[in-house]
Order: sequence, then structure tokens, then C-alpha cells
Amino acid sequence: MNYDTIRALCPKQDGADYDWAACCEVFPRLLALETTPQSPRYHAEGNVGVHTRMVLDALLECDHFAAAIGVQRETLFLAALLHDLCKPETTVVDPVSGEIGQPGHSRRGAVDVRSLLWRAGVPFELREAVCRIIAVHQVPFFVYDSRRGESPEFITRRLSWGVHLPDLVCVARADMRGRICADQQARLDDIALFEELAREDGCWAVPREAASAHTRLMYARGSKVHLDTPLFQEPGSQVTVLCGLPASGKDTWVARHGRDLEIVSFDDAKAELGLKHGENDGLAAHRAVDKAKALLRRHEPFVWNATHLSEQMRGKTLDLLYAYNANVRLVYLEVPADTLFKRNARRDTTLTQKDLERMLHRWEVPLPWEAHEVRYEV
Repeated sequence: MNYDTIRALCPKQDGADYDWAACCEVFPRLLALETTPQSPRYHAEGNVGVHTRMVLDALLECDHFAAAIGVQRETLFLAALLHDLCKPETTVVDPVSGEIGQPGHSRRGAVDVRSLLWRAGVPFELREAVCRIIAVHQVPFFVYDSRRGESPEFITRRLSWGVHLPDLVCVARADMRGRICADQQARLDDIALFEELAREDGCWAVPREAASAHTRLMYARGSKVHLDTPLFQEPGSQVTVLCGLPASGKDTWVARHGRDLEIVSFDDAKAELGLKHGENDGLAAHRAVDKAKALLRRHEPFVWNATHLSEQMRGKTLDLLYAYNANVRLVYLEVPADTLFKRNARRDTTLTQKDLERMLHRWEVPLPWEAHEVRYEV
């Protein structure tokens, strides 16, 4: 599988159809969708394979898809094709009621699709556009019924900072039209209201404007601030947080750009403590965090060098930094799959190739709103 075989799956012009057998040949995991059941309440059409084909049929009838060309067209098709890829792995059946659910399939799907497309050499921008849509493809259904109690405006604005909303809505509509359920029209009405809200708020096809990077960041993190009014930023450290898989070039980045700065590093802490990979990580983390806190109290600039691979792990670091009023630049680093595994094999490290493979299941690329500035060096 490579990028050329993947892009060949996408219908290139109006009236062209897709080849489901070819899709399954390129992405064999799609075959498992044919035997994965769904809740009849939300998917009376049948299994996930039936649903996915109905979604693709609905996508091909969408005006937005018809008008799309090149990379955008590939993005829409791949997002629709792979949006439920992880339903087989996430399927649970209630032993009492028999109710079928697939909790977390969107987020896990985005992670697994990222790994698949990365190995195939799909360009970073295309890959991440697909994965970001998959991660939130159901959100437009429930913008006006948030389980977290978030306002429709908040959800829409934060989404606009990471996803092209017209593309998200196109896939969401296809997902809803490609099924049989009692509340189909109600959910399509909610998607239409979501689109109207985004248009009125000025973030339909562009990210919602904010008075400053700090204002946007604090708003995205849940602070009750007005996006159009600059939020005062307390003085603090200037911190560069590195993010990326092991062997992606973080140490090289530090050698080039951080020579005169203090470095906070879990790997350095492990080395100082004589620990191997996976051995007493808590002790190493405690040592690194203590060093960071000391630098933050003195408002000193530094680089935090760690994988920060999942949103949860990044969140722990970022929560600490923002509690000390740090100004954060997040630098994400990435190299092709072959390069990464070859580098890791050559490195003097206790991280095995199998350990590295397992880390791919936690791989979430940072979103633009996670820091004052986010750079992608790929």
C-alpha cells in the first residue's frame, strides 16, 4: 500500500463510482466491517460495511464533494471510507439488554488511520485533514446537545481551529444520510443549524478570529473570555515543548535550536537515574517536573523535550506550564515510517521496535489551539 494506490480509490470526476473491492484490497481492515453489527436503533440498515457503502453513496451525491478537486476530494473520500474503521475493535454488547455500542470508535479510528496513512507515505496535510474529520465526525450531530455542557458557539469555534468545517459537515451529512434511523431528519436539521451558526460566526470556511493567540488559547481551554477582546497575559517563561515519536529528530532539534537553553527531558532524567525504557517512569517524570517548576518560578526560558504523544500526556505538561503563565510554542516533529524505524534500530536505546510499534496506538498529533503557537516540522 502506498499513496498512489490510495489516491486511485477516489472517484476523480462526477458520475464516477468507487470500487468497494479495491478499497478492501488496499485497506483489508474494511473486510471486518461486513461482520460487525450495529444498534438497530441507529443503524437499521445492517452491519458497518453496509453503512459505509451507503455513506460513500451519499457522499457522491453531495454538491460539496462534486465541487471538490485534488487533495480536498481525496480528503472527503478517505474520511468517509475510513470513518468507522475501528467499530469492530470497539463493539460492545450489553449482556442484559443486548444493546450494541461502539464507544470511542471515532477517536481510536483517527489514531489507527493516522498510522496506516503514515506508513503508506500519504502527505502530512492530507493525512491530518482526514484524521481530524474522523476524530470528530459525529460532533455536528450533537452540537446542540453536548454531554459536556459546552455551548454550540464554543464547540463550533474550537472545531474551526483544527478542521475545515465545510468538509466536516459534508462527511457528517453523508454519515447521517447513509443509514436508516428514526431521528435521521432531526439530526440532519441539527447539522444544518451547525452550518448556519458557523456561517454567522465567521468561521465556516476559515478559523474563527481571536484578538490574540493567548485569548484563543484560554478560550479553547474553557476560560470565560471574549474572543474579540485581548486577554492580558501574565509574565512567565517562554517554553518550547517538543512533540513527536521517538527518533523523529527531537534531540537534533535541541542541538540546533536550544544550545543556550535549559532542557527538561524525561530521557535525561532516566539516564541520570540509571533507568531503562518503561522502568519506574514515575520517578523520572517527577525529577523532570521538579526541574521545570524551578525554571517556571524564575520565569526562565527552556525546552521541554519529550514525546508528548497523546493529548492526555501533552495535557499534563501544558496544564503545568499554563498554571505558571508560560508562553508556549509547541513544535511537532515527524519523519517517514521507514526513516523512523531505521533510526531507532541504530540508536543506543532500550526502546525496542515492538515498543515503538505499541506507541503508535497513542499517537495524536497536536491541534493548532493547544498552545500559543504550534509548528509542524515534517
